Amino acid sequence: SESLFKTLKYRPQYPLQPFADLCVAREWVADLVQWYNHERRHSAIGFVTPAQRHAGLDEALLNQRKALYEDARRQNPLRWSQHTRNWNRIHTVHLNPDHAETQNKPTQEIANQEKIAA
Repeated sequence: SESLFKTLKYRPQYPLQPFADLCVAREWVADLVQWYNHERRHSAIGFVTPAQRHAGLDEALLNQRKALYEDARRQNPLRWSQHTRNWNRIHTVHLNPDHAETQNKPTQEIANQEKIAA
């Protein structure tokens, strides 16, 4: 996908020179895939890793974050001018969403529609 290629090209570890051989290239890609799936937090799925989401750990993490933000807001309400980040689980994720459906809709409205559809 285009976003994956952009992500890998902007990594500090992106090689400036061609790989010495195919084995070195494969090792580099394997390391990238490990990082991408197990370390990088993806904004489209609530800033959890794909591995966490796949294992079903994302909902508990998102609930913990929501509680943390709500507590921080109670302790210091002046820090936020509006609501805190939406930490609700995104139930449906599309690789190529229909932009007509998502364009100009607030994130909360989209999350509510996905919740109803689930």
